[in-house]
Amino acid sequence: MLGLRCGSERCHAARRTLVALAWGLVLVAFPVARLSIPPAEAQRPAVSRSGTLGGADYRIEVPANWNGGLVVYAHGIQRGPGRGDVLFPPISSHITERGYAWIASGYRAREYLPHLFIEDLVALRDLFVKEIGAPRWSIIYGQSMGGHIVVASLELHPGLFQGGLAECGLVDGISIADYLNAYTAAAELIAGVPLLDAPDQETFDASLRAVVRILGLPGSYTARGRQFDSVVKYLMGGDQMGHDLPLRLQGLQQRYLLNLRRRPRDLDHAPPGTRAASTVHIRYRIDPGLGLTAEELNARVRRVRPVDDARSPTVNPVYAERTGRLTVPLITLHETGDAWVPLSLEQSYRRRAIAAGTDRLLVQRVQRGPGHCAFDWPMRTQAFDDLVAWIERGVKPVGEDVLATDLSRIGLTWTPVLELDDPLALRR
Repeated sequence: MLGLRCGSERCHAARRTLVALAWGLVLVAFPVARLSIPPAEAQRPAVSRSGTLGGADYRIEVPANWNGGLVVYAHGIQRGPGRGDVLFPPISSHITERGYAWIASGYRAREYLPHLFIEDLVALRDLFVKEIGAPRWSIIYGQSMGGHIVVASLELHPGLFQGGLAECGLVDGISIADYLNAYTAAAELIAGVPLLDAPDQETFDASLRAVVRILGLPGSYTARGRQFDSVVKYLMGGDQMGHDLPLRLQGLQQRYLLNLRRRPRDLDHAPPGTRAASTVHIRYRIDPGLGLTAEELNARVRRVRPVDDARSPTVNPVYAERTGRLTVPLITLHETGDAWVPLSLEQSYRRRAIAAGTDRLLVQRVQRGPGHCAFDWPMRTQAFDDLVAWIERGVKPVGEDVLATDLSRIGLTWTPVLELDDPLALRR
């Protein structure tokens, strides 16, 4: 009947009725077509959990509808006895707002014991996998001492993390102990005051007062103080042309006496970082015309040597010299005037990465400032977002050359507002 010619309105109405009936039969005959639309996925609830694992307090934060990214946060050094406090990542809200989870350990102890703290973080990540689920990627993110933990974890546990982010970090590991001992040895020689082998704290405190009397203070040095400051300029990362790092002197004012160290006589029972310190490889530099040459300085300065296997890659791998053997992307942030954790550690690790052929995986950014871990929110969040993009899409972010011959303009890209006493503040 559908094939018949139809001229009347009644005939047209009858044909429309038959077409509708035919479509109804199709839908009845093939009901699967109506069920092929998948139902909406159930919302995955957020998780906020605290606890203790292996003697270390921890925190787990997972946003609703977690997208599979995980940030493992390594905080900096905490002083005193007992276990450490859990600290949130400085950009914790930024992390969760983007759908990523984060975990943090307070560590089982305080002070400088990164070998234990790496174990605490690895164990916490394992707990996360067991209780929450396996992440599609993990980033290890650390500040200050946490930078030692970041780089040592990437080198010693390849495959566990897919990227690293270190702020103001001890990225060259045990080199921080080398720097502080080299700093102290130079002050000892130039001031003529025994520091490294002071028998007790009272004697050491008296020696510090003598150092101030003989060398002066940053900004009001004596002639010998100017010698010491020139040495420190290069220990902190002064460039090949002899330029000072921007705002170095301002940063040194905060750490001038705090950087001086007393080395315990009983090294067998000293902390592992103290036992591993070495200045044997340090080659001091000093500007000409100050009454002390580099040759004299290197010949006369006292050398600190590590104890037995304290620096052995097999016996104490966390306290051994870093290798630069990266397998995943690493972004680092540093300030030019940081006198506690100097830019020279970034320079040293860059050289190691070049020697290992992995420098393509290392991006370093520098901010012109006199502080330690004083980065602003945009610099931190951009670095994190850039690292995620590098991991997920292979988009390598830009950095800068910390080994450039001239470092007088370093950090301008990452410093939107210059300090008033920045040497380029009036010229920019």
